[in-house]
Amino acid sequence: MTNKKEIFLTKEGLQEIKDELNILKQEKRPEVIKAIKEAKELGDLSENAEYHAAREEQGILESRIKELEYMVDNATIIEEKSTDKIRIGSTVEIKYIAEEDIDTFKIVGSIEADPFENKISNESPIAKAIIGKKAGMVATVDSPNGKYDVEILAIK
Repeated sequence: MTNKKEIFLTKEGLQEIKDELNILKQEKRPEVIKAIKEAKELGDLSENAEYHAAREEQGILESRIKELEYMVDNATIIEEKSTDKIRIGSTVEIKYIAEEDIDTFKIVGSIEADPFENKISNESPIAKAIIGKKAGMVATVDSPNGKYDVEILAIK
């Protein structure tokens, strides 16, 4: 019995994974198979660097294909709907109480998290602290750097 991890994705994130999977299966896999075949034709496989490089590339490629297939098979689509409570898929505006700084971000699954695009993982300390809360509430974030409070200004 295996533990299957639920993978939270937006519709766009799932499509990106499917697109990458398609490219790997339809384009990259045949290229690697061709490279292995051509390297085999060069002779002695024990000292054939091209063959070993192609086999290593095949291993990496097949591992990535399995990883992407797992993501697709275990994906839970994040529904974009407005609600008065924070959930995965919510865009949230918060204020860090100690610094008076305001920040806006979207809570997504860990696969799509990208701080440069203001997307944070649902597994991050701040998301864990605010999920289920409403605008106007204060939450205490238990982070590796210590605890701090945030006020939820808006849920978009």
